[in-house]
Amino acid sequence: MRRLQIERTRSNIGLKAGNPFGQVAELEDARRLERRVHRAWECKSPLGYLIAGSMNRKLHYPKIRDSRDFPLGRCIAFEKLDGTNLHFVWKRTSGWIALGTRRDRFTWDHAGREAFAAAHGNVADAAELFEQQWTAELEVVFQKDERCQSWQVVEVFAEYCGPNSFAGLHKHDDPKRLVMFDVAVDGEMLGPFEFIELFRELPIARVVFQGKFNSSFAERVREGKLDVIEGVVCKTGTRGNVQMAKIKSNAYRDRLQQSFGERWEDHWE
Repeated sequence: MRRLQIERTRSNIGLKAGNPFGQVAELEDARRLERRVHRAWECKSPLGYLIAGSMNRKLHYPKIRDSRDFPLGRCIAFEKLDGTNLHFVWKRTSGWIALGTRRDRFTWDHAGREAFAAAHGNVADAAELFEQQWTAELEVVFQKDERCQSWQVVEVFAEYCGPNSFAGLHKHDDPKRLVMFDVAVDGEMLGPFEFIELFRELPIARVVFQGKFNSSFAERVREGKLDVIEGVVCKTGTRGNVQMAKIKSNAYRDRLQQSFGERWEDHWE
């Protein structure tokens, strides 16, 4: 039933799906977009503020493979936090315009944020948290840093997590935070070195290693010899040509097996 309602919303709005990183630059201006979504809402669609096509498109953030094919050489390894992958979209002409998970996207206005909270109760306060922690500081960078002046549409990827989050589940009473781990500009993911250079003063994902990637480093992660719980994400490359690999610790795998039994691999990704 829910899928049918989403399809009806998509049909009513008539917008096209974006590129793999959810570029919004191809859409009409934010005001026209909101008017069209409002009309879908008036048609009684409970997900009227779901941006069209966002449930039937490539992921807003790509799945990360293991390290078997990751190139040897210079890389940066970030701590992989155990939480929920979210994204937030800023447009130079409109400000903040959208938020969502890896698989969907909602408008940033009040009704869209309410629809997001209704669809994702486990992270219902994410928009408020992002507004408190991130929007003002990021806008300073986007608008005043000379290196960002050509940016038109920016997607900020952040992990929603708390001290006891596990396998994407969160304890209600835990204090939560949003940790930024990637940024895409006009449809192209920033390279890890550029990302750090631009945002090092903000609370981004912790860098646990910077140097030459090899099998020995991967084994150190699996054996728990680095100060991480779930594992790391290794990144290399430059804007628009970023390669990533995830390495998880054996201890985290064991905890999944103890918690979920035969279904532990459902949570391994």
